[in-house]
Amino acid sequence: MGDQGQIRKLSQMLTRIKPYLAIVALQFGYAGMFIVVMVSLKRGMNNYVLVVYRHAVATIVITPFALVLERKTRPKMTLSIFLKIVVLGFLEPVLDQNLYYLGMKYTSATFASAIVNVLPALTFIMAIIFRLEKVNFKQMHSLAKVIGTTITLSGAMVMTLYKGPIVDIIWHSHSTNYHKTTTNSTSDQHWVTGTIMLLASTGGWSGFFILQSITLKQYPAELSLAALICLMGTLEGAAAALVMERDMGAWVIGFDSRLLAAVYSGVVCSGIAYYVQGVVNKVRGPVFVTAFSPLCMIITAALGAIVLAEQVHLGSLIGAIIVVFGLYSVVWGKSKDPLNSEALTFETGKAYELPLVDTNKSTIVDDDDAHKSKFSGKNALPQQP
Repeated sequence: MGDQGQIRKLSQMLTRIKPYLAIVALQFGYAGMFIVVMVSLKRGMNNYVLVVYRHAVATIVITPFALVLERKTRPKMTLSIFLKIVVLGFLEPVLDQNLYYLGMKYTSATFASAIVNVLPALTFIMAIIFRLEKVNFKQMHSLAKVIGTTITLSGAMVMTLYKGPIVDIIWHSHSTNYHKTTTNSTSDQHWVTGTIMLLASTGGWSGFFILQSITLKQYPAELSLAALICLMGTLEGAAAALVMERDMGAWVIGFDSRLLAAVYSGVVCSGIAYYVQGVVNKVRGPVFVTAFSPLCMIITAALGAIVLAEQVHLGSLIGAIIVVFGLYSVVWGKSKDPLNSEALTFETGKAYELPLVDTNKSTIVDDDDAHKSKFSGKNALPQQP
């Protein structure tokens, strides 16, 4: 019995940390994407074409898994669900990514990854508006989320309005100091424009997470939903690309960094990311999904300085520090919220029950109930507070 008890406790602990591990792993994937895409854009890749290829690759990769693994559990498509998928395909693949790539070209990969740190704050505000989050100013954790959101937005304003001198955080950047100063002088006038584009793209991304959370209640098939979003993103992105880019030569790519950017971002940051975010979204909500972006900023800053010889401006550094403090106030408050889901399904055919502990009785929900609810024909959907 003792060994079984230890195994049970270990299983419950692993179940609790799975959402954290999944989202942290995604941050490493996004950091790599920032660098690969920035190299591709500097070598002439058109951002509208990149969006189309990215989601075409993601659709091809993820659709077979969705067709096979969710053939028995996929709900019927309705007009309401279809319209939501159309909007999802516009918000993240078209609006967010095109504005993001443009903003990154006007600024830098490091700055772009730093500005994304306002994502949890914007998502929290939208979650309150759509009643996916509740705020009670008499509770400390709710107050912490509100204060943290305010601090985060203040940090974003500092990053936007104050650029400041260059801060060399890695010795490698000294060798390119003069070159970067001369080339950046012509792009300084676009810095504010690029920042506004990045903030607008982050707003679109926040809206995507909110609508994804709502859609999953009606369509609880994460792989199928991810595949459909990628498909709609490909179609809508192609329409936008044909309007914005009339040169057919922009669609030609070879075996170079442009192909790598399309494949890497498509597989890792669209196909896999949409699925993992959907699973975690059902369990912990949209605010949790967006709460780990500072890790991505740190990784990208290091890679950007080494690979791209990018330099960090003082305003970006100060603003990022403020954002991190505000963000973790939000994360702390969010960690005190009750879990939103009854089951976590990271492995096909098996549902893991999240341990729900009553502070008075200290009782734990049995795993077998979660397994039954997975296949009972009823949707074990997360009920938002």
